[in-house]
Amino acid sequence: MSKTVECFFDLGSPASYLAWTQLPALCERHNAQMVWRPMLLGGVFQVTGNASPAAIPAKARYSLVDLQRYASRYGVPLHFSRYFPINTLTLMRGAIGMQLKHPQRFEAYLTAMFNGMWVEQQNLGDPQVLAQVLAAAGFSAQEFIALVADAEVKEALKVATTEAVQRGVFGAPTCFVDGEMFFGQDRLEFVESALA
Repeated sequence: MSKTVECFFDLGSPASYLAWTQLPALCERHNAQMVWRPMLLGGVFQVTGNASPAAIPAKARYSLVDLQRYASRYGVPLHFSRYFPINTLTLMRGAIGMQLKHPQRFEAYLTAMFNGMWVEQQNLGDPQVLAQVLAAAGFSAQEFIALVADAEVKEALKVATTEAVQRGVFGAPTCFVDGEMFFGQDRLEFVESALA
């Protein structure tokens, strides 16, 4: 029986982006099912008392270097925008909304958002820029606005974020394999070991 990797993530997290570039292939190698779990990282921080490394100058400087080391190791681009960090509430409602209402477009949405944020350095906190990025990826900006305003979608993100905290999540990305928790994209080797 194949195993499952659940990954709680936020599009505004550079470490979530790096995990996103690696996890699908990792799961494929081990015939495991990949389950992406959108959550609101700001909400998790609020409840757990955690904070972004960007909020601590020394840690922020080190994190930039460390994340670039991993991007080089993975062979993927990683570019911090001058707009970082942004409020990701709309983006994460979009993620969980796509998953709920348009699952066939979920992967395309993640690709557009992660690349827009971490490759193209777009200011996805600006509604006009977001609309352009969505349109370029074949999404209707008007349909997206309706999706993120949907009461069911809003509630689903709250529920997912609460579940994450209840399961011990304090940051992103956080993966679970057979109930065991692995925090950070720098723990993917342990995720792989758990699947082996």
